[in-house]
Amino acid sequence: METKELDFKGLRVNGFVALFLHLIVLSAMILSAFIIGVNHSAALVIVAIILSVAWFILIAGYMQLEPNEARTMVFFGKYKGTFKETGFFWVNPFLDKKKLSLRARNLDVEPIKVNDKIGNPILIGLVLVWKLKDTYKAMFEIDAQTMAASAAGVGNNRQASGGYAVAGRMNAFENFVKIQSDAALRQVAGQYAYDDNEADKEELTLRSGGEEINEQLEQKLNERLAMAGMEVVEARINYLAYAPEIAAVMLRRQQASAIITAREKIVEGAVSMVKMALHKLSDEGVVDLDEEKKAAMVNNLLVVLCADEAAQPVVNTGTLNH
Repeated sequence: METKELDFKGLRVNGFVALFLHLIVLSAMILSAFIIGVNHSAALVIVAIILSVAWFILIAGYMQLEPNEARTMVFFGKYKGTFKETGFFWVNPFLDKKKLSLRARNLDVEPIKVNDKIGNPILIGLVLVWKLKDTYKAMFEIDAQTMAASAAGVGNNRQASGGYAVAGRMNAFENFVKIQSDAALRQVAGQYAYDDNEADKEELTLRSGGEEINEQLEQKLNERLAMAGMEVVEARINYLAYAPEIAAVMLRRQQASAIITAREKIVEGAVSMVKMALHKLSDEGVVDLDEEKKAAMVNNLLVVLCADEAAQPVVNTGTLNH
């Protein structure tokens, strides 16, 4: 998506140079006030007034920026560019310098209830890392300023012009990201089943998808946040469970599946052991068994090997021919 962000090309002066000029103006103000006290001159009064106005104008133009900070420069409602150079500067004091943070921020989205692909209600949550990428879109494409002003409270000048204003804007952006991440999470979760489908064991699921599901989630989030000039650096599902109303039933289903799998292994091993026993008895000539006796022996061995409890042996004191 095309960006409208511009680099600020207006007047900028090193802050320390401007501070030195500011001190000169202050000294001239003090000197003119002293002279006026001795010699009441109308011309000196006018000069003193001009110097005072210049002093107040100069003091409003200072600003400083730390790494990964930016200021959008607005001149009486017209966007003049974004200032990203770090350091101490003096610029046109009539510019409205809106401060923004370009640093990465974490957002832990609380688990929400959604329906998966086959309609099962599940709880799913995510954690993501995001940051501002386009300051123009963040400030002017969404109504973050109104949201920030509402959160900060009307009439609080300190919040309107100081650090609280930055926090208010960033909280408004975070709220926007939170709402969009909720929508993206519902969209992605609805495309996949929670667990393996009996009909298709190879189908991608939320539980087994891993990186592929996370990549799709990150892609959907970036599509939704592009209009606001925000970028998702990383997104990960950090909570996944069945909703409470079906959790007990699904637990029994998982237990049944585990029992069936275990039984299959037990039967497979038991058949292999019975087969080995019959071959051993036959090859070494220990005993000659007819088909009926083989069937009885196979039955007894399978009962012993597949039983949940230890078998109770019954000693036959007769003979095989009996």
